[in-house]
Order: sequence, then C-alpha cells, then structure tokens
Amino acid sequence: MGLKGLNLFTSSRTKQTCTYKCGNACFGACANESDNEYFGDISRRSALKAGAVTVLAVGGASALAACSPSDQKDSGSTGSSSSSSAKNAPAKSLEGMQFKSVQPNTETDVKVAEGYEHSVLIAWGDPVIEGAPEFDIDNQTPEAAEKQFGFNCDFAGLLDHPEDKKRMVYVCSHEYTTEPNMFKGYDAENPTEDQFKIGLAAHGHTILEVSKVDGSGELKREFGKLNRRITATTPFTVAGPAAGSDLLKTEKDPEGKTVLGTLNNCSGGITPWGTMLSGEENFDQYFGNADKLADEDAKKKLKRFGIKGEATERKWERFDDRFDVSKTPNEPNRFGWLVEIDPTDPTSTPIKHTAVGRYKHEAGNIHITKDGTVVCYSGDDERNDYLYKFVSTRKFKEGDMENNLKILDEGTLYVAKFEGNSPKDEIDGSGNLPKDGAFDGKGEWIKLLTAKEDGSAESHVDGMKADEVAVWTRIAADKKGATKMDRPEDVEVSHKTGLVYVALTNNKYRGAVEDGKNYPGVEEVAPVKENKNGLVLEMDDDHAGEKFTWNLLLVCGDPKEAYTYFGGFDKTKVSPISCPDNIAFDTHGNLWISTDGNALKTNDGLYACAVDGDNRGELKCFLTVPKGAETCGPIVTDERVLVNVQHPGEGDDASADKPAMHWPDGGNAVPRPAVVVVWPKKGKVGVEA
Repeated sequence: MGLKGLNLFTSSRTKQTCTYKCGNACFGACANESDNEYFGDISRRSALKAGAVTVLAVGGASALAACSPSDQKDSGSTGSSSSSSAKNAPAKSLEGMQFKSVQPNTETDVKVAEGYEHSVLIAWGDPVIEGAPEFDIDNQTPEAAEKQFGFNCDFAGLLDHPEDKKRMVYVCSHEYTTEPNMFKGYDAENPTEDQFKIGLAAHGHTILEVSKVDGSGELKREFGKLNRRITATTPFTVAGPAAGSDLLKTEKDPEGKTVLGTLNNCSGGITPWGTMLSGEENFDQYFGNADKLADEDAKKKLKRFGIKGEATERKWERFDDRFDVSKTPNEPNRFGWLVEIDPTDPTSTPIKHTAVGRYKHEAGNIHITKDGTVVCYSGDDERNDYLYKFVSTRKFKEGDMENNLKILDEGTLYVAKFEGNSPKDEIDGSGNLPKDGAFDGKGEWIKLLTAKEDGSAESHVDGMKADEVAVWTRIAADKKGATKMDRPEDVEVSHKTGLVYVALTNNKYRGAVEDGKNYPGVEEVAPVKENKNGLVLEMDDDHAGEKFTWNLLLVCGDPKEAYTYFGGFDKTKVSPISCPDNIAFDTHGNLWISTDGNALKTNDGLYACAVDGDNRGELKCFLTVPKGAETCGPIVTDERVLVNVQHPGEGDDASADKPAMHWPDGGNAVPRPAVVVVWPKKGKVGVEA
C-alpha cells in the first residue's frame, strides 16, 4: 500500500475481524472525502484570534466565559484537577475503584480482579425461547437460530423486571456474524442458503429474563414471557421525517414505512422510559453490486456511506435481492438508523427513528436536563466522521410509553464543530501538552434538521430537503462544515456532573502517508501522530443549547510512553489502555471504559477511571477478556459487572474446523461469544469490604 509510518496496522484486531465486523473500514481511504476543516486548521485560525476570547486554564481545562452552559453546576469540573505535570498519586483509590488492577496478559480466559468471581450467563446458540434446542455446531438450522442467542453480542443493558423482584431483564445487540467461525467446512465463495438464513437470525437483539442468585451478584438465564429474539427479518416501523420518503420506498415496501430487520447493531443505551436504543453501525458491508448502477450520483452517495460496489464478503445478495443494490437501490437507505425496542412488551414493533439521522450509529444515550428537555447523543464510528446530538421538543412523561416512544421523532438534529485553543506549533505530534496545560477548546452544535409535532420537517442545509438530510446525514454534515473526528464511538453523560464523555477509538492514519497522499496531521483533538491507541474526550455541554467546551481526559497508550496523558495523574500508577470503545458510569461517578483492538499486543479489557478530584485520571484494569476478543457493553452496578465478550478466538488462521481457543466451554469446543457476569465475593463492586 506504500504506507510510511511505524505505528500502522498494530491493532490486535485480525484481518478476519476487520473483514466481518466493519468491512475493513479502518484501512485505506475513508468514506469522508469532504474538505471540512480539521482541528489544526481551526486551531491555527483561533490562535490568530487569541486576543478576542479570554481563555482561562483551570487545572488543565478551559473555562470560556463566552459559552458557559446554562444547566450545569457551577463547578468548573471540566478537567478540574489536571495539570501540566503529573500529580502525586493519592494514597487510596476512590470508592468504586478499590481493587487490585489486573495485569496486561494474552490469556485465553477471562481474568478478573482479586476478590471477584465470574460466570457465563449465556453464549451464542444457547436457547432463548423455550423449546429451542441446545447449541450444536454440527446441527444448526435457521429455525433454531431464530430462538437461540445470536452471534457477537455487543451492547448490554439490564432493567428491573416489571413484575418479579427476583428477576431482571437483560438486553443486548448482536452486531455481526463471522461465518468461518460459525460453520464447519464453510466455503466463503459458495455459502449455502441455510448459512445465509442462520446469519440473518444471528443478527439483531436478545431480550432475556434473568434471575438473581441469593447471596451474590450472579445472574442465571431463565425462560420467561418477555424473552424475545429480534433478527434481520423482524419488521420495524419507520418514524420521523424519512418515513414514507421516496428514498426509502422499495418494490416490497411501496410506502417506505416498514423495514425488515436490523443490521450491525453496535452500542446503544437504556432510556429513562425503559426502552433499548441500538445503533445500526457498519451496515454498508451487507450491500453489494452498487457498481452496476447507472446513476453516478447515487453511487457517489452510497460511497459516502462506505458502500464500495463489488460483491459482499457474505454474498447475501445471491439469496435476497434486497442486498443487491443494483436491484434494490433504496434498501441501504433503510439501515444506518437508531432503533428503539420496548423490552417489556414482546408484541411491540421496534422503531427506526429517522429524525436522529442516518450514519454509522455508535450508541444512543439519553440525558434529561433540569427543565425536562430530552437530549440524545450519538457518534458516527468511522475515521474522520462526526459527533451528533438530538434535542427533543417532546418532554418525557413518567409511565406514558405512547408519548415517550415519540420523543426521538420531534426535535432538532445537530452536528458538532470543535475549536482548539492552542497555536499549531504547540501541537507537534509528540503528545506533549501545550503551554496552557491541556488539550482543550470550545465548540458549537450546528443545526441540520428540525422535525415538528405535526409530522413536517425543516432542513437547515442549503440544497437539501428534510428527508434528504435525514437519509444523507453525513453529506448534510459535510456541507455544514462539521469537525472530522477519530472514530467517535460511545457517548455517555455523567449522572453526577452532567459532563459528556466520548470514546475516540483510534486513527492509525493520523499524519501517515500512503502512496504520496498525506492523511490529516496532528491536531489538538488528536495530538499524537498515528493515533493507534485512541482518546477519551470530555465535554461541558449546554445540553439543550448550542455551545460547549472540551478537553482530552485521556490520551491512551502505554503510560511509559511520553505521549500518553491520564488527566494529569501520576502515570507510574495507572494501567496501560488502548482503543477505548464502550463507556459507562458506576454509582460513584467513575467512568468505566471497555476496549476494542488493543494496539499494545495484550488482551482487551474493562477499566475504571476517576474523572474528578485529586484522583482524576487514575485508571485501573478490572478485567480482561480472552485473546482475540473485544470487551463490549459494560454494565457496572454495586452488585455486579457484566461484559459481552465478542469474537473470542478470531484469527486469520482460525475457523470452526480449527478453532484458535475453546472458551467458554473448554475441551475441543469452538469459541463462542458470550455474556460474563462478575460479582464481589463480599461487599460491593469496587468498595473495600
């Protein structure tokens, strides 16, 4: 490929994982070919205007008087305790983080902190619906797969059971399938129709009743009336400004309001009204033959969403015309949405919310402001794409599900534009902090689309109609000059402070050169050349408004390396971390970070990070997952921690015939994606007993 640079292709992700998970989206030219400014361009301009804005560095964060948020506590807590030199580590970790760190490893099992136990709740192929057969890799059928736990579990949520206090409801998404690891004798050039149908069934979601184990935080799977599988053939209702649009109509759905299935569901969120949000992420890889289209403009738009045009890896288009773009050109437009599912009503029809925009959704997390305004944050997980939020005009009403299911259909969709506040020559790629002591700045939210209560919608993008903005959201954001980011993934709001945290997984091409093409250079938001280990961004957002300030909480990597940054905390006292992906908060307000694609050549894991006070930036590894696996969907409560272990044992030479490991069943079994529950032997999670 003619690449120059030392850090490229160092992720622990294998070629097999990259092929089936995201269609190799992290390699080569990205889908965003717009000429939008990068942070460096903005930083240079803002440096020239330095006299026009008063910026106060408060212990490693910016406090910009011109854009203080209206519904935040007056705490100055964005970066409130970091400094240009590492602090001495406090004698004791905060509550929630009082455990001995798990050391980096390459084991083929789950490793948890001392004093904790763990078990597997459910794994790929286990029965979800009563009467489904037990998993048997040699006897898979589409009918069985529709009633069994799907493949590659990602997002996880845990809700109170509506009727039984001894039970809870576990929900998760099934992001993608890796057919070579699912079927013995799999021929990638000639998949069978049954393999295609099993693949459809292994996508989607699982709703599962689980029982509490007396005297511990362990959970056990149960058969219950709420148990449900949602697959790539389950009907979904389309809501919002793109519902009924010509861009969504197909021969089998001439009204453009009903879509069969959901694909590549990555992270999500649990709403205050008790539903599950799930982002359709790398949907592009399921659609083939776009090159056969005669419409060049249509091909250009498809390319902006990653659809390259040739045959797909799975070759589903051989069995169903909806995956053949040359025959059903609008079908890709019916994916890439934020979907909503009511886990407490097994007869309900899931919804695709088009007012929230269409892109490679990673997550969808809700924050309600003091005045009751509902805000939904979501990232577009691809190099050089954007961060979004949706501000609803419909208020949350406790117990009114009919009202609450319309919250994401009425309001305004925004995309983020950032400014760094340091001169360009202070951001040199080394990771050294600029003179103001922090990687930080300010930003604004730019309007793209407003959906109204009467069903009408207004575009805020010249030359695009409202339904076009909803369907071609990336293109709309390009036109409005949004800031290109390094894979914005999960977005979470602290229940303690209201601060917003964004996992920016990596961008190995930052500052690289490929066959004479220069990729974007280092910027204040991406201050390390060839950003292989990722960042965690902290924002003090005026949630319902249009202004925010930001800083980098973490510049990830090996703390022994000079470029890493841990909120100003003593780097000799933290765990190495690489490729932050999903994030969550515990009851104490600590941020928990799961990783995907560890570039440090050790296993991925789950980490706890202090975000405030003298411990700000302290980072400790709580658990690691087996080699080749990704840590997904963390749930952290006082009683237990749950993680989804995705693609264990995936490797370039691995297959169902020659498995690379045998977790979780042992013996000669194939590895299976699974859900792991961890609980303390005594006391509460992260609190010394």
